Amino acid sequence: MPETSPLSAAPGGPDLIHEIELSPAFHDLDPMDVVWHGNYVKYLELARNALMAKFDYDYPQMRASGYAWPIVDLRLKYVGSVQYDRRIRIRARIIEWEYRLKIDYLILCAKTNAKLNKASTVQVALDLSTCKMCWVCPPVLWERLGVNGPCA
Repeated sequence: MPETSPLSAAPGGPDLIHEIELSPAFHDLDPMDVVWHGNYVKYLELARNALMAKFDYDYPQMRASGYAWPIVDLRLKYVGSVQYDRRIRIRARIIEWEYRLKIDYLILCAKTNAKLNKASTVQVALDLSTCKMCWVCPPVLWERLGVNGPCA
């Protein structure tokens, strides 16, 4: 599968990547003193929110534009583990935006850059007035991202 969308960002266009750093909280650990596998989803959500806020299209703006963006696919690959005292960096990158919003994630050790987790999410636009899924992402997404749509 290609690394980039078949559509292109405008020349000199936006940086569709954002990173956050965090230190896992004590309550995120399992009995083995590593981050419980289910908490990675929470970390992805934090990175996705920060990424979309960068484009002023986080959940409140999505709702105001008339669309919900439910996650329809989530994939995680655990490469390493995260301990309580390990600061991590989560990189979120938008790779598709024509028919769906696909974001790839990379979780790294902030100190060593060691890869700890790879993930992806897929969201689809849902028209709030009809509760029907859109087969093409609405133009508001392309406008907020500063990318070209299919008719550009």
